[in-house]
Amino acid sequence: MANPAPGFDQHPNYSVVIEPSSTRVQVHAGEVLVADSTNPLKLSESNLPQVWYLPLTDVDQSLLERSDTSTYCPFKGRASYWSIRTHAGVTQDAIWTYEEPFDECAPLAGYVAFYPNKVRIHPDAQD
Repeated sequence: MANPAPGFDQHPNYSVVIEPSSTRVQVHAGEVLVADSTNPLKLSESNLPQVWYLPLTDVDQSLLERSDTSTYCPFKGRASYWSIRTHAGVTQDAIWTYEEPFDECAPLAGYVAFYPNKVRIHPDAQD
């Protein structure tokens, strides 16, 4: 592997499972629809709640403002963040992405996740 995750060497029993899904997932900031996808990825990680990752192309990018915030995960890589700006205001650092994830999490490239305490995430959304 060209870009292996160092976390798995230190914690070989740690698990990160990424599965494609056809579940429809919508995300709202207040009353504003921020994302609507039928092509999400479902990420299950040891001892953490499941996270939905949506293609960035399924997000209303006109609402996004890139943040200076970044974090590091030894299993997935360096995350960068966006805030969401709507008529109601700014939701700071509501979205994160791994633009260049480690090889084991390569499917996450081009996908974003949302903090459930900052937006409403609706799996199995109906029109």
